[in-house]
Amino acid sequence: MGTSVALIRDGRAVLSNDAGTMKTNAGFTLIELLIVTVLIAILTAIAVPQLFGTKERSYVAAMRSDLRNLETAQEAYYVDNITYAAALADLGTMFLVSPGVTIAIDSASQTGWGGTATHASTPLSCSVAVTRAHQGIPTCP
Repeated sequence: MGTSVALIRDGRAVLSNDAGTMKTNAGFTLIELLIVTVLIAILTAIAVPQLFGTKERSYVAAMRSDLRNLETAQEAYYVDNITYAAALADLGTMFLVSPGVTIAIDSASQTGWGGTATHASTPLSCSVAVTRAHQGIPTCP
């Protein structure tokens, strides 16, 4: 292949190859670089709040999931004891809590129970109330 020779004409680098064709190498202007930088900043400003909303939704989903799992464990406990567990320790290994989630059983009797879930990374909390006649659905803000 041919070798290139760089010449300077009017402040620009001009490349010449053995075929005799000239090619100007101007590069990017400062305005073009600034426009690209501004566009990247705008896209970042849009994406970052969306990321934080996603994390918040994942914490709520973990709390909901744990409350649903607690419902299943409470029903299994009820079958054996004809009453609902008043403490998580009563459930033994039937129920495990997700990392960062704290579950509290607010009330428990033979007719129903109520519980609350909180997460260490969000001020939101979820709750559920279950009776023998009504299957509970975890509610979260």
